[in-house]
Amino acid sequence: MKTAIIFGITGQDGFYLKKRLIGNNCSVIGISRSGGGDVADRAYVENVIVHQKPDYIFHLAANSTTRHDAVFENHATIATGTLNILEAVKQHCPDCRVFITGSGVQFENSGRPISERDNFAPLSPYAVSRIQSVYAARYYRSLGIRVYVGYLFHHESPLRKPTHLCKKIAELAKRVKQGVHEQITLGDISVRKEVAFAGDIVEGIWTLINNDHVFEATVGTGKAYSIQDWLDICFSQIGRDWHDYVLLRNDGFVAEYPVLVSDPSTIFSLGWQPQTSIETLAEMMLK
Repeated sequence: MKTAIIFGITGQDGFYLKKRLIGNNCSVIGISRSGGGDVADRAYVENVIVHQKPDYIFHLAANSTTRHDAVFENHATIATGTLNILEAVKQHCPDCRVFITGSGVQFENSGRPISERDNFAPLSPYAVSRIQSVYAARYYRSLGIRVYVGYLFHHESPLRKPTHLCKKIAELAKRVKQGVHEQITLGDISVRKEVAFAGDIVEGIWTLINNDHVFEATVGTGKAYSIQDWLDICFSQIGRDWHDYVLLRNDGFVAEYPVLVSDPSTIFSLGWQPQTSIETLAEMMLK
């Protein structure tokens, strides 16, 4: 039986990844700060890797915010965490395969589909930390470590925290269906992004880390939907008009990007394709 360590197991990706690994007869060690393990603690990371000698390591831990006030947290968890993992792997189990999470927001975004070949853009502390972790991955790869980077785009599941917009809208639709009349206020609903299912994205990660030729790839659907599209889909499934429950503010707020969508041609070439439509995902989140 192979062994896998997941740093950041408590999020939606950790949940679906654990399920996938167990299905492949892997023993899973899940680590999170809430459970007392910190990927930013070098001694802790080294100790875990020395004792477990894993076949796989997945670094999913992050506070996925681009706010400036998370600058040190992002650096510690993402950038320092990556270095801690890779150095311990180099020293103690160099045959381990390592997955490092990247993000679509660390690239230049001109509105066209983004691939792993595009240039980075350090426009937020989050992006800076992600970029640093990729350069660390490339350095350790030059030393012979099999380290993979999957650049993830927006993805959802019923496990999303209620503060995330798609989850907030789905929860509103659920309450409306139950007879509750309330309204929420939203800003620019023309912003377009991918709305993939987290379980599908995890399958893409698994495909990437188990190949021997491609080490970096954008993992996404290549399809962008607006927030209005998500509203239309969720409320159509309960037979209501979202305009009765959503107030639109016009306060001059400008979104970080008008569109964020991937070019997943590389990961598609490895045989992975997303299986869950946005309509099916909405149905899952409305249950």
